[in-house]
Amino acid sequence: MFQSINNYAARSVNLTPEETALFNEILEYRQVPKKTRLLQAGDICNFEAYVIKGCIREYTVDENGTEVTLQFAVEDWWVSDLASFQDQTPAYMNIETLEDCELLILTRESKERLLTEVPKLERMFRLMLQRHLTVVQKRLFKTIATTAMEKYQEFINRYPGIPQRVPQHYIASYLGISPEFLSKLRARGLKK
Repeated sequence: MFQSINNYAARSVNLTPEETALFNEILEYRQVPKKTRLLQAGDICNFEAYVIKGCIREYTVDENGTEVTLQFAVEDWWVSDLASFQDQTPAYMNIETLEDCELLILTRESKERLLTEVPKLERMFRLMLQRHLTVVQKRLFKTIATTAMEKYQEFINRYPGIPQRVPQHYIASYLGISPEFLSKLRARGLKK
């Protein structure tokens, strides 16, 4: 159950066997069924979750009541409302499982304990945040400066397995287009 997260950590830091054991001991394992809301907008986020198995969607609801998908989190990804978790402010987003999931959870308290007792892991979390910020910046740029087809192709490159795992209307909401327009893009893409 801890192999994938230990591999994730090993890409950033070299932990001793004792540090790895403590890391694994502090993480809370959870099995979460499909269609479970992990976070409701307006609530305080009290977790960071590493996805061992499954697919999770982060989304918000705009002023017109339309769901806007912000991110998909699949195996070997972390999911949380970082601002809410860090600052203990109401969450802007909703987080929901799209498949049955297996997660490893850190609460604010357990993360603080982990970073106090295994300071090397500060590096792992810093690198994770840097990668996340890079992805968000690239996505913002792509949203502003690329065509719908280019956004779709970037999505397929970034998330090659997602189209088989989630409803198309979630992908359309991620891309900022209608499901009908996504169908047209997919048809054009298949012809090429």
